[in-house]
Amino acid sequence: MDKIIQDTPLLKSGVSERIWNLQNTNPEAFKREVKAFFALGYPGWTVVRAKHPHIYLRDDRNKLRG
Repeated sequence: MDKIIQDTPLLKSGVSERIWNLQNTNPEAFKREVKAFFALGYPGWTVVRAKHPHIYLRDDRNKLRG
């Protein structure tokens, strides 16, 4: 993992197999689906990495409050 991921506490979560299947068949659709999924459930969190079966999120809510 790159340095920013190592230095920042992350939330580990997941998505359905339907979304994971897009990773191999349509990577752009996979990225869109993952971002949309977490935008609804975790507003203010940023997806930083996807490695099956986990999605790693960074808490950026303080940046939104600015």
